[in-house]
Amino acid sequence: MDIIYLRDLRVSTVIGIFDWERAIRQTVSIDLEMGWDIREAAASDHIDHALDYKAVAKRIIAFVEGSDFQLVETLAERIAELVREEFGVPWLRLRVSKPGAIRGAQDVGVIIERGERP
Repeated sequence: MDIIYLRDLRVSTVIGIFDWERAIRQTVSIDLEMGWDIREAAASDHIDHALDYKAVAKRIIAFVEGSDFQLVETLAERIAELVREEFGVPWLRLRVSKPGAIRGAQDVGVIIERGERP
């Protein structure tokens, strides 16, 4: 299996359970690994045969910027559903974190895997 990835995609959104968090926008960081067979794209050297990671990133950005979930877990689950359904990705590993959310820690978040590895 080949993996196409995005690292540290930073997006501003409303996320959190506290009243003060509901009133501001915070940055979340997204790492995404997507299982994808790149052989056809490599052979043809044409974007039509590739997973367009720019399109994936733009769609995630638009979705996250427009969201207002309380839990990072919910945001991660919805991003995973979106990527699998809209882009036909059979397997993914997704990390969503809130940098600076916990004093003394660089970040906090969740890592999920969805689908089956081809």
